[in-house]
Amino acid sequence: MSGGWKNSDRKSRLPSNWPTIRLKVLDRDPICKLCDVRPSTHCDHIEAKTDAHAEDRLQGVCATCHGLKSSAEGNAAQRNNPRPGRRRPEEPHPGMR
Repeated sequence: MSGGWKNSDRKSRLPSNWPTIRLKVLDRDPICKLCDVRPSTHCDHIEAKTDAHAEDRLQGVCATCHGLKSSAEGNAAQRNNPRPGRRRPEEPHPGMR
């Protein structure tokens, strides 16, 4: 598995009635709320980094918009909270040795 689900516990934190909630949101929002063009296929949290699963905190979005939004949120989280040791140490310029 790749992407955000690889090391995520998000699926285990979904409520037991998630399939019902998801279908209600997709029925309510048949067209993507972000691009207003493509059919909604994903149920997305309006606010990033929340486990609020109330229908008014969720929106229907298409796969393309969901991927772009999730990627942007993940990149922003990494920029705001860099993990130590993730970057290679800087090497001195060859002419400065």
